[in-house]
Amino acid sequence: MVPGVVVPQRAGWRRLLTALIGEPVALPHGLAARWPELSRVRWRVDGLPLRVGGWCLGQRTVTGITLGRTVFLAPGTPWAPRLLLHELRHVEHFSAVPAFPLRYVCESLVRGYARNRYEVDADAFATARLAGAPPPPLPLPGA
Repeated sequence: MVPGVVVPQRAGWRRLLTALIGEPVALPHGLAARWPELSRVRWRVDGLPLRVGGWCLGQRTVTGITLGRTVFLAPGTPWAPRLLLHELRHVEHFSAVPAFPLRYVCESLVRGYARNRYEVDADAFATARLAGAPPPPLPLPGA
């Protein structure tokens, strides 16, 4: 093996891995300085979770999706504070609500995506943080 030379087989595996779990990316410094809480998140670009989220909504992909502490952003998505803060709130949902993924799916099935209480809460959180207000409390499970 020659250092610095990418073996085609390895390149193929790398493309497959990127397609599945995306590429890790760093939060732009200006955003981290303005909203330090965004630094608690692991950011990735691309990956299968974006497509699965899109398929659930009848789309090819979604702009962003959160799994645990990791937020996946679609390639080419601008680092928009509203979106990032919205996804940060979902990171908090994962931490606070043990059955969050199941509850999220149930909310979407019963109320629809736009009225899902976790989506409404994430939007309210982002709006409050952009205005410099303290974040609203997390919704209680089953409330």
